[in-house]
Amino acid sequence: MLTAYRNRKAARNANKIKKPVSVELDPVTIPELFRCPISHELMKDPVILSTGITYDRNNIEKWIYEDGNHTCPVTGVALTSLEPVPNHTIRRLIQDWCVENKSYGFDRIPTPRASASSAQVSDILSRIMAARAKGNAEGVMELVAKIKDLAKESERDKRCIVSNGSARVLSETFEAFSCTEYQENASVLEEILSGLTMILPFDQETKSFLGSNRSLQTIVKILKLGTLSGRRNAVLVLKELLSSDHEKLHEFAKIEGSIETLATLVRKPIDSTTTNASLLAIYHLVTPSTCFNQKKLLISRFHALGLTQKLIEMLVDCTRSVCEKALGVLDGLCSIDEGLESAYNNALTVPVLVKKLLRVSDIATEFSVSILWKLSKYEKSVGDDESLAKEALQVGAFQKLVLLLQVGCCLETKEKAGDLLKRWNLVRGRVECIESMDFENLKRSF
Repeated sequence: MLTAYRNRKAARNANKIKKPVSVELDPVTIPELFRCPISHELMKDPVILSTGITYDRNNIEKWIYEDGNHTCPVTGVALTSLEPVPNHTIRRLIQDWCVENKSYGFDRIPTPRASASSAQVSDILSRIMAARAKGNAEGVMELVAKIKDLAKESERDKRCIVSNGSARVLSETFEAFSCTEYQENASVLEEILSGLTMILPFDQETKSFLGSNRSLQTIVKILKLGTLSGRRNAVLVLKELLSSDHEKLHEFAKIEGSIETLATLVRKPIDSTTTNASLLAIYHLVTPSTCFNQKKLLISRFHALGLTQKLIEMLVDCTRSVCEKALGVLDGLCSIDEGLESAYNNALTVPVLVKKLLRVSDIATEFSVSILWKLSKYEKSVGDDESLAKEALQVGAFQKLVLLLQVGCCLETKEKAGDLLKRWNLVRGRVECIESMDFENLKRSF
């Protein structure tokens, strides 16, 4: 009886205990008004286009600036303005909605920093021109620093700076201060160049101011006497000028000390960026063209400054970018007999060039083949004992050239590689070559 009573009491107590109720929370649906029409995700920085459609800033700027579209993605209507305007109303609504749904994992989106406006940039540029007219170097430096700060903030601010003609104003100001004594205005000139390097590439009007004789002479002076950062910025601007205007090449080469300063930047490097820019500028100066006689004089000057030997040493251990440009310059220097003789007599030349074949990039391979082909012709012209051919075969050049023809290359390189194979095949039987199995672990760029 007692046992039965205890069992009934336990059952009654068990029924009194409340069982937990499992409640399933319905997932929150983001309102359509808050979704970007491109990504269909919650907008973080809503902006409105001239067509009245609101998008997330990152998505629409990619559509306009990276993909090159000038139409509204939703309506297809051509945009009257490519500059999106912040939609503050939608942003505040999204922020309020995120606060209300915080328990579902939605954090309040931050209010984006106000971007640079055309009016703000135009005001700074107007003040730069006013300070320039008064010869106020310190005032110009302060204003250029503001332009640089805006350019560092975001790509959006940088585009605003470029679209409002900052490069033209800065280049015109650089030319204006180039008229006076260099030492008096060295600081402002270097600051202007620093600002210009942040808004590359240049339009034609900017290049005309920077490419004037006065501006080029000042750039050369900065390359000689400027601070490390000043010399770096000067060569970056110079590279931009020389890469697109053959007339500027001749004008620059005529300036006293111009060739020597560029060669010094390669022989005594500051950093990889400066070395790359210097090599590219030299490449445009030494690459043979229709005016080969003029180029030949420049090539001779660079060779006399020891650049041929320096480039071969650099190629032993350098980055891909430096390697490509160094090979391009070396190919130009090997367009004259003095350069060929110097490269031919250097014990590092053939092993380094063969090593670069199929290992760095297509352009590096093309330059390497071109240099080897020129050296082979030079060897034949001087009646040497085929030492270059034998050395090239011993380090595996024959197998690499055969492989190059198999995987494909441009027509000019193909012809040169085929010519080398024909010449070297006559020597091949008298030389102990590397077996093709030695290339099984070769890192190829294709």
